[in-house]
Amino acid sequence: QVQLVESGGGLVQAGASLRLSCAASGRTFSSYAMGWLRQAPGKEREFVAAISGSGGVTRYADSVSGRFTISRDNTKKTVYLQMNSLKPEDTAVYYCTARRSLSGGPYDYWGQGTQVTVSS
Repeated sequence: QVQLVESGGGLVQAGASLRLSCAASGRTFSSYAMGWLRQAPGKEREFVAAISGSGGVTRYADSVSGRFTISRDNTKKTVYLQMNSLKPEDTAVYYCTARRSLSGGPYDYWGQGTQVTVSS
Protein backbone atom coordinates (compact mmCIF):
# COMPACT_ATOMS: atom_id res chain seq x y z
CA GLN A 1 0.00 0.00 0.00
CA VAL A 2 1.09 3.53 -0.77
CA GLN A 3 -0.44 6.64 0.73
CA LEU A 4 0.16 10.00 -0.90
CA VAL A 5 -0.18 13.40 0.77
CA GLU A 6 0.20 16.57 -1.28
CA SER A 7 1.12 20.00 0.02
CA GLY A 8 2.27 23.35 -1.30
CA GLY A 9 -0.78 24.63 -3.12
CA GLY A 10 -2.06 28.14 -2.71
CA LEU A 11 -3.14 31.41 -4.30
CA VAL A 12 -0.55 33.27 -6.37
CA GLN A 13 -0.47 35.92 -9.07
CA ALA A 14 0.30 35.17 -12.68
CA GLY A 15 4.02 34.85 -13.26
CA ALA A 16 4.74 33.55 -9.77
CA SER A 17 6.13 30.17 -8.76
CA LEU A 18 4.96 27.38 -6.49
CA ARG A 19 6.42 24.05 -5.50
CA LEU A 20 4.12 21.16 -4.78
CA SER A 21 5.28 18.23 -2.69
CA CYS A 22 3.88 14.74 -2.41
CA ALA A 23 5.00 12.62 0.52
CA ALA A 24 4.53 8.88 0.18
CA SER A 25 4.33 6.11 2.72
CA GLY A 26 5.25 2.51 2.08
CA ARG A 27 8.47 0.66 1.44
CA THR A 28 8.28 0.41 -2.34
CA PHE A 29 8.24 4.08 -3.33
CA SER A 30 11.14 3.79 -5.77
CA SER A 31 9.36 1.05 -7.70
CA TYR A 32 6.57 3.40 -8.73
CA ALA A 33 6.47 5.96 -11.47
CA MET A 34 5.08 9.11 -9.93
CA GLY A 35 3.02 11.75 -11.59
CA TRP A 36 0.89 14.83 -11.28
CA LEU A 37 -2.53 15.27 -12.81
CA ARG A 38 -4.82 18.27 -12.47
CA GLN A 39 -8.48 19.07 -12.79
CA ALA A 40 -9.89 22.52 -13.36
CA PRO A 41 -13.54 23.35 -12.61
CA GLY A 42 -15.80 21.99 -15.32
CA LYS A 43 -12.95 20.27 -17.15
CA GLU A 44 -11.63 16.75 -17.50
CA ARG A 45 -8.73 15.61 -15.38
CA GLU A 46 -5.50 15.98 -17.37
CA PHE A 47 -1.95 14.76 -17.26
CA VAL A 48 0.67 17.27 -16.13
CA ALA A 49 3.98 15.47 -15.57
CA ALA A 50 5.47 12.10 -14.64
CA ILE A 51 8.79 10.69 -13.53
CA SER A 52 10.21 7.19 -13.57
CA GLY A 53 11.03 5.25 -10.41
CA SER A 54 14.72 6.08 -10.65
CA GLY A 55 14.05 9.69 -11.60
CA GLY A 56 15.96 9.32 -14.84
CA VAL A 57 13.03 9.80 -17.20
CA THR A 58 10.45 12.57 -17.11
CA ARG A 59 7.46 13.47 -19.22
CA TYR A 60 5.41 16.64 -19.47
CA ALA A 61 2.22 17.87 -20.98
CA ASP A 62 2.83 20.35 -23.78
CA SER A 63 0.98 23.02 -21.82
CA VAL A 64 3.53 22.97 -18.98
CA SER A 65 6.72 21.93 -20.74
CA GLY A 66 9.47 24.45 -20.08
CA ARG A 67 7.65 25.92 -17.07
CA PHE A 68 7.16 22.96 -14.74
CA THR A 69 9.78 20.52 -13.45
CA ILE A 70 9.05 17.20 -11.79
CA SER A 71 11.62 15.60 -9.53
CA ARG A 72 11.80 13.00 -6.78
CA ASP A 73 13.88 12.15 -3.77
CA ASN A 74 13.61 8.43 -3.11
CA THR A 75 15.41 8.72 0.22
CA LYS A 76 12.65 11.05 1.41
CA LYS A 77 9.89 9.23 -0.51
CA THR A 78 8.80 12.55 -1.92
CA VAL A 79 8.01 13.83 -5.40
CA TYR A 80 7.98 17.51 -6.28
CA LEU A 81 6.46 19.70 -8.94
CA GLN A 82 8.20 23.02 -9.38
CA MET A 83 5.85 25.36 -11.20
CA ASN A 84 7.26 28.57 -12.65
CA SER A 85 5.69 31.33 -14.75
CA LEU A 86 2.25 30.31 -13.58
CA LYS A 87 -0.74 31.28 -15.69
CA PRO A 88 -4.42 31.63 -14.77
CA GLU A 89 -5.11 28.53 -16.86
CA ASP A 90 -2.94 26.52 -14.46
CA THR A 91 -5.65 26.97 -11.83
CA ALA A 92 -6.79 23.50 -10.79
CA VAL A 93 -6.71 20.86 -8.11
CA TYR A 94 -3.41 19.02 -8.49
CA TYR A 95 -3.26 15.32 -7.69
CA CYS A 96 -0.22 13.21 -6.99
CA THR A 97 -0.34 9.70 -8.44
CA ALA A 98 1.65 6.49 -8.40
CA ARG A 99 1.61 3.67 -10.90
CA ARG A 100 3.81 0.75 -11.89
CA SER A 101 4.72 1.96 -15.35
CA LEU A 102 5.73 5.40 -16.60
CA SER A 103 4.38 4.65 -20.05
CA GLY A 104 0.84 3.59 -19.19
CA GLY A 105 -1.51 1.50 -17.18
CA PRO A 106 -3.83 2.35 -14.33
CA TYR A 107 -2.99 4.84 -11.63
CA ASP A 108 -2.72 2.67 -8.55
CA TYR A 109 -2.71 5.39 -5.91
CA TRP A 110 -3.94 8.97 -5.64
CA GLY A 111 -3.44 11.78 -3.18
CA GLN A 112 -6.30 13.91 -1.91
CA GLY A 113 -5.36 16.87 -4.10
CA THR A 114 -4.10 20.37 -3.44
CA GLN A 115 -5.63 23.54 -4.83
CA VAL A 116 -3.58 25.88 -6.98
CA THR A 117 -5.17 29.19 -7.89
CA VAL A 118 -3.46 31.67 -10.20
CA SER A 119 -4.95 35.15 -10.41
CA SER A 120 -4.49 37.41 -13.41
